[in-house]
Amino acid sequence: MNETEVTVQGFVGTQPELRHVAGTVVAGFRVGSTPRFFSNSNNAWGDRETNWFTVNAWRTLGEHCVASLHVGEPVIVRGRLRTQTWTPEDGVARTTYSIDAVAVGHDLGRGTSAFLPRSAPRPVEETSELAEHNDAWSVGLPQVSSLGRFDVPPVDVSGLEEAPPAEPSAETSVESEMAPF
Repeated sequence: MNETEVTVQGFVGTQPELRHVAGTVVAGFRVGSTPRFFSNSNNAWGDRETNWFTVNAWRTLGEHCVASLHVGEPVIVRGRLRTQTWTPEDGVARTTYSIDAVAVGHDLGRGTSAFLPRSAPRPVEETSELAEHNDAWSVGLPQVSSLGRFDVPPVDVSGLEEAPPAEPSAETSVESEMAPF
């Protein structure tokens, strides 16, 4: 195939929303990616203009994006690049870029994440021994609804104290300024 595949590292710009297209579920959201560069003349890091992409995640991937992603979270998106050019009433041609996602995930270089596998429906002819084994694996894990959303049991937070905000150390602030991303 002669399709352009891209990998974009950035941040979720809009909350993923599900819609139906021709009877198929698709999630749409925006990702902003700001390239960093090092200026030898200033001896400092700088930002280039942010590139914005509309991401379309189809079927189960879309359902999982809606259940897992939130505005501001760092993500990596891989998929097929699409461009669309049009001329609105003002006469200035505009181009938008979208990605038909093949894979989407949190950028673990910027934080941690927990993977919860999609629960598959159990076969009707399951034996009681197999049922006990499967239940042992799901103890303490949230159950996944039909739309891929997690039904997490409520957690008792009474008696927990709110931690004071951590003050950045000099070492932390230097590292964040020098990070090449």
